[in-house]
Amino acid sequence: MPEHTLPIADVRTLDETERATRDGLGIDTVRADDRLNSVTLAERAARRALEQAGLDARDLGALVMVESRVQETFLSSEATRLQHRLGADHATTFSVGGLGCVSITPALLTARGLLAADPALDDVLVVHGSKPAAALRYRHPVTVNGDAGQALLLSRSGRTRVLDIMQLTNGRYWDLFHVDYRDRPTTQWREQCTEPSTYTFRLAMETRNRLSAMLDDLLRRNGIGRGDVAGFVSQNLSAGSFTFLEDALDIELLPACRENLRQFGHLGPNDVFLNLRTALDRKELAPGDLAVLINVSPVAAWSLLLVETGPQEDTA
Repeated sequence: MPEHTLPIADVRTLDETERATRDGLGIDTVRADDRLNSVTLAERAARRALEQAGLDARDLGALVMVESRVQETFLSSEATRLQHRLGADHATTFSVGGLGCVSITPALLTARGLLAADPALDDVLVVHGSKPAAALRYRHPVTVNGDAGQALLLSRSGRTRVLDIMQLTNGRYWDLFHVDYRDRPTTQWREQCTEPSTYTFRLAMETRNRLSAMLDDLLRRNGIGRGDVAGFVSQNLSAGSFTFLEDALDIELLPACRENLRQFGHLGPNDVFLNLRTALDRKELAPGDLAVLINVSPVAAWSLLLVETGPQEDTA
């Protein structure tokens, strides 16, 4: 996280209606530093993850970057820029994305495929630097975007095991949120919703139905019931989005979600694993517990991850 804290009252909006919605999101502050770009945030997180794991970047088998919302330059490669800065010279390196917040899920699917396909490959680093696409951090009527870097080291064993991954998409909503940028100064860029009623009603109802069916399938194919899940984790959009998920799925989200929403706002693909890590640190989950991570993007995409916490005896 950048060190600078930006109070929610200092996050600019365009009118009184937006200001009222902003103030009701359940966000008190976000971390923001315009001097740090997405690659720098990603690099800092990557270095910390490697240090904590006692691993040298030269020993990485693969480096997968969840692409930035907006690259600083066209045609250049942020993934290989990060590879060079880390010194991960031997890592198979590329980026994934296209699904907004849910883009962390194809990154995990890719890492799983790499580990399964190559027995000699032991460690995959998945990295993302989250910066808003526009100078205006408020995305009406959804959330406020903060800055953060995150790195996940994916190996054949570890303290948290990804047991199952589910993902669905519906291209009907591909342009529901967008930033018009051609022939416009960056100061005029803004994340816009083309049809607010579609977001607040039609997509919301589809999200409820999709996630409910996906959760039933996830639990059934793993031979478990809802009572076997110790905790549910969501992305951080707003207090209202938490209530919607809890009512729609008849679940209760872990307290770490609301605490991180209040402190950090929305961090894109970084949200669900930040919340999982915070829940583990706060002992909201115990070793051996099962948790379900819920992620939604208005493109539209939905994903569920089933994870098991604690030291793993078997390789995954």
